[in-house]
Amino acid sequence: MREDQKGVLALVTACTVWGLSALYYGQLRHVPPLEVLSYRCLWGLGFFVLILAIQGRLKTIQQTLKSPQQAGIILIASVLISINWFGFIYAISTNQALEASVGYYIFPLVAVVIGSVVFSEALSRVQWAAVGLVAAGVLILTLGLGVAPWIALVLAGTFGTYGMIKKQLDVGPVVSVTCEVLLLAPLAIAWIWLQGTGLGANNAFSAHAYVAIAGPLTATPLIMFSYAAKRIRLATIGLLQYINPTLQLLVATVIFLEPVTVWHVIALPIIWIALGLYSWAALRQDSQLR
Repeated sequence: MREDQKGVLALVTACTVWGLSALYYGQLRHVPPLEVLSYRCLWGLGFFVLILAIQGRLKTIQQTLKSPQQAGIILIASVLISINWFGFIYAISTNQALEASVGYYIFPLVAVVIGSVVFSEALSRVQWAAVGLVAAGVLILTLGLGVAPWIALVLAGTFGTYGMIKKQLDVGPVVSVTCEVLLLAPLAIAWIWLQGTGLGANNAFSAHAYVAIAGPLTATPLIMFSYAAKRIRLATIGLLQYINPTLQLLVATVIFLEPVTVWHVIALPIIWIALGLYSWAALRQDSQLR
């Protein structure tokens, strides 16, 4: 198997895990979202540290956090990713997985806007048209449902800003995320300790063993994504990432049986058309650069 084929397989696997992760978090609806987030941080930290230990790279954690400026950037990134994780967990626990999927559909174009505004990246007319269509889709959902899709906007906004912050770090994804959850760990431990009910008060081995899955569930797709990013084109990465929200959408509607309103039926195709235009423009640009 060629290296690019291995990269595609790794990315499809990563996006599939992300897309189906709602099934796992759906089993934890009885646990408060902040508590689930806390365990996700701690078990994720343990898994990441284990990986770095196996690779003999534990010293990179100290080296990465040694610089006050770099540590400050990582701290901001940790806040953003914790908000993103909490938003997704909260969406699943409150039966709003459909809205979470919308957030990850519009994220790529939020990232495009951030790139244009912050990094002065030029956008074609087609890309701006795609951004406008997404804005129209969000507006339709807001007017139709009578409330803005806040979960979707928070998920897309925090993940887009998180990506912007990460661009300023010359650190690999495993090391940087390890540092992020390490900075979050004291808050996670404090929150779990303060809980008198829920999973924190349940000493059953099965309960803690189940929540421990959050560690590899967080780390494994990230590592596979990193592996893929080094072997396949960015345009291919952009297209395959739509597997994630598509699977989330299917889980929300087919398995969780969340209601799909007429406003979703109108807005989602508009967002899909926008993503199609954006992907076409990205593929065309990528082919011209080759």
